[in-house]
Amino acid sequence: MQSEKHIVTSETRSIRLSDYGPGIFPGLSTKSAFKKAIKKGEILVDGQSGTTGHIVRPGEEITWNPLEQKPVKLYHIDLEIIYEDEYMAVVNKPAGVVVSGNQFRTLENALPLHLRPSSQTDALAAPKAIHRLDAPTSGLIIIAKTAAARVKLSQLMEKKEIEKTYQAVVIGETQEAWSSETPVDEKTASTLFRKIMDIPSLRSGTLTLVEAQPLTGRTHQIRKHLSEAGTPILGDKLYGTEGLIMKGKGLFLCATRIAFLHPFSDEKMLIEIEPPHKFKHFMQGEKRRWEKYKS
Repeated sequence: MQSEKHIVTSETRSIRLSDYGPGIFPGLSTKSAFKKAIKKGEILVDGQSGTTGHIVRPGEEITWNPLEQKPVKLYHIDLEIIYEDEYMAVVNKPAGVVVSGNQFRTLENALPLHLRPSSQTDALAAPKAIHRLDAPTSGLIIIAKTAAARVKLSQLMEKKEIEKTYQAVVIGETQEAWSSETPVDEKTASTLFRKIMDIPSLRSGTLTLVEAQPLTGRTHQIRKHLSEAGTPILGDKLYGTEGLIMKGKGLFLCATRIAFLHPFSDEKMLIEIEPPHKFKHFMQGEKRRWEKYKS
């Protein structure tokens, strides 16, 4: 990233650099981010290293010199890009891939191979996911390509202004529509559910395809709520029913739809995908076996 400069406005009066700085550069829109930049020596005032307590004066030149970041280790995987522009992207995370972390095999380490570099001045050295999915869960993940996008998208997430919808294959019969308010990890948690279809199964009795819309974002919320209702997700090794987990086929849970306002264009974004082929294929196979047995 190149250096950016800002001239302190003429009406500025008696304010600390750490209070004046947030927002003057697109990539440093929060106070904590600006303070970190000062501590790393990236902020200069009239060519001298800035300090948090410096009182800025009209006409001073504030410069941001972002330090070079370590190159990202690139992880080669097949990755479907659903949407992309200069600020953000939406990708379809494969099941079994961790979103981020210290390990090498993460979604974030694969992103530079698949996304176009942003031409914005606050482009991130490497794109960043603004939320997570469990490793065994597949589906839609929102990616920030610029520092400002990362802040704005994270704010939308915190304000619950990004609507996420999942599909899951569960073991057992369900209601047509219901909600769960059972706390998760002693925190309030709320999920709306709707039945899409069900089929008879010799192995499981009934398999049901359901839609889930979490209104809160607790860890394993959908998985725990469905298990607590007596209809665990097919393939769930943590919360499934012993003997019906179907090891080797993975977790039948996918983030299939997201809806939000684009933080820069205000365009209403509604992005949808079909769940993995294994959802339909497995249910059809179970139904055929049941029909063959009954005939």
